[in-house]
Amino acid sequence: MEITFSLALLFGVVLFFMIRGGSMKWGPAVVAILFGFTLASTGASDAIEDLLDSVTGSVEEVDNSIQDGTD
Repeated sequence: MEITFSLALLFGVVLFFMIRGGSMKWGPAVVAILFGFTLASTGASDAIEDLLDSVTGSVEEVDNSIQDGTD
């Protein structure tokens, strides 16, 4: 089963719950930065999008290898 959604939406929801929980430490700060760069159209956003694409591609490869191993 494949589920797709916007990374901007995911970061927004995560940031909302982190702010609501009152825990603005390194983790929430990184999420806030990624959320901002995802929404912005700056030169740095291309590099961040490439990084996120490679991470999601790696996760997909791991998922595919797990699924292939259990068939």
